[in-house]
Amino acid sequence: MSNGAIGEHSRVTLHFSLRLEDGTEVDTTFKGEPAAFSVGDGSLLPGFEKALFGLKTGDEAEIEIPPELGFGQRNPANVQTVRRDSFSPDMKLEEGLVVSFDNGSGELPGVIRAVGEDEVTVDFNHPLAGQTLNFHVKIIAVDSIQ
Repeated sequence: MSNGAIGEHSRVTLHFSLRLEDGTEVDTTFKGEPAAFSVGDGSLLPGFEKALFGLKTGDEAEIEIPPELGFGQRNPANVQTVRRDSFSPDMKLEEGLVVSFDNGSGELPGVIRAVGEDEVTVDFNHPLAGQTLNFHVKIIAVDSIQ
């Protein structure tokens, strides 16, 4: 195990918690097994990954990730109306329900925002789009990979 700083060629083991600005905890590893990733493997948001650069084993940090470096801003074009008869007649449609659509190249999840008589409003934005994310991290190990 190296004690080097996190950089382009690092394998990192860490604990993290993710909170929204209002304090709502979205995810945490502090109650279980730590997370591990290799820089650039796509498992973490690039903005979060870059914010870890320079940290070493044993470091703890608070990192604020603005929407632009997180899940992006909410895009009004991602809120669409779908004909009600596109849904199974026995499906109970209600606000907040997550539904999946086949978009031809895989499943696309959306959240129902409104249910009308003929149309259903579905929001295809990522649930954390437009949110500032607050990460608390504790670096457990930093290994160099080449």
